[in-house]
Amino acid sequence: QVQLVESGGGLVQAGGSLRLSCAHSGSIFSINTMGWYRQAPGKQRELVATITSGGATNYADSVKGRFTISRDNAKNTMSLQMNSLKPEDTAVYYCNAQIRRYSWSFPVDYWGQGTQVTVSS
Repeated sequence: QVQLVESGGGLVQAGGSLRLSCAHSGSIFSINTMGWYRQAPGKQRELVATITSGGATNYADSVKGRFTISRDNAKNTMSLQMNSLKPEDTAVYYCNAQIRRYSWSFPVDYWGQGTQVTVSS
């Protein structure tokens, strides 16, 4: 069974930094696009940043210049470096990956269980 596991969340003061990581467990063939999404209380889940297998990145306007997404294709891991954090960044952050389990299969969306990020003012 394939699972995504996030780590690195926590409590930080405004202006501080956190680094989130995402890794998979289970046998897979490859991973296409990976990304981070977040959901604040009472709000819909929103895109934070994505990165393709080729390294092309996309960021939400609200995090541009503050967050950096990266991945290690050899290890199939992904990270999100979050700097200059603001209270409005408080949310549960979810890892997402489009995973091909086998060479003959189509990519399927997988989600991690989420990790809480809380930024105090």
